[in-house]
Amino acid sequence: MGGSRAVVLASGGMDSCVTVAIARRAYDVALLHCSYGQRTASRELRSFQSIADFYGIGTRLVVSMEHLGKIGGSSLTDLSLPVPVADLSAKGIPSSYVPFRNANMLAVAVSWAEVIGAHAVFVGAVEEDSSGYPDCRREFYDAFEAAVRAGTKPGSDITIVTPVIRMKKSGIIRAGIDLGAPLHLTWSCYQREDVACGVCDSCALRLRGFRAAGEEDPIPYDVRPDYS
Repeated sequence: MGGSRAVVLASGGMDSCVTVAIARRAYDVALLHCSYGQRTASRELRSFQSIADFYGIGTRLVVSMEHLGKIGGSSLTDLSLPVPVADLSAKGIPSSYVPFRNANMLAVAVSWAEVIGAHAVFVGAVEEDSSGYPDCRREFYDAFEAAVRAGTKPGSDITIVTPVIRMKKSGIIRAGIDLGAPLHLTWSCYQREDVACGVCDSCALRLRGFRAAGEEDPIPYDVRPDYS
C-alpha cells in the first residue's frame, strides 16, 4: 500500500470487492458502505464487514441513506414492486434502478474524503450494467468529478476512480482471482439474503461472468441457470 489515502465505496458485492483489491495496491484505503433501505441491506452489510476484516481495514464508515428508500421508485427498495426475472437482452431502465443513487453515495464519499484528506474516491461501477443504469457510465463520473472540483475547498484535488468500469464481469472475476480478492465473501443478489436467488439481473450477470471466466461461483444459489 502507498501513503496516499483513498475512500472506496464498498457495497459488499463482487465489483466493489475487486475495486478494494485494486485500490489497496497504491492507497491507504478507507471503506464506506451505504445502506439505503434495499431488500438485502443486512446481507450486504455483513459482506462489507467481512471484506474489511479480510483486508484488516480499520478505517470504515457505515451510513444510512434511508431517504432513498422513502423516495422509492425502485423494486430494490419498494416491496410492492417485484424484482424482475433476469432478461439480459432487455433494453431500457429496469425497475431495479434506484433513482440517482450513485450520486447520493458519491456525495457522502467526497465529503468524507475531504475530511480525512483522501484524494481519490474509488467506485466499482461497471458499464456492462449501464444499458439500464445511467449512473454506471463513465460520463456520469466525469460530470460528477467536475462538480467535486467546483464544490470542494482548494487543494482537495479529489478524483473519481472507476477501475473496472470498462471490464466485463468475466474480466472482473479474473482480476479478483489474480489479486486474491475474497469473492466468496461477496453478495450480489437483489432479493434474497439466505441464498442467492439466481434469477435476478444481478445474479444473472454474476453467473454469466463466472461461466465466461471458466470458474465456479463460490456463493450459494437457489438455482443456477445457464446464462451463457
